[in-house]
Amino acid sequence: MPTVHFTDAEGAVRDVQGNAGDSVMETAVRNGVPGIVAECGGSLSCATCHVFVREDCLSQLPQMEDMEDEMLYGTAVDREDNSRLSCQLRLTDELELFVTTPETQV
Repeated sequence: MPTVHFTDAEGAVRDVQGNAGDSVMETAVRNGVPGIVAECGGSLSCATCHVFVREDCLSQLPQMEDMEDEMLYGTAVDREDNSRLSCQLRLTDELELFVTTPETQV
């Protein structure tokens, strides 16, 4: 079962098991993880599910598509090289992913 380790801006960690095929954003919302607003519900139109992926986890994820790349320029906290939108990250069997949520999403 995939596991996502969410770290908030203050350093508190919350480990959540998800379902293969679900997005990291869906998993966060379903489990009440603070720091993921997800205003658009995953339709790639708001950038309020911005996360920073731990560097050693980036290779486990698919390449960023152009639309996600463009949306990351609209985040409330400046994007970094390891920024992704959690609505675009699908869980796979045995995935263990470490992400940090920014100080704010809006």
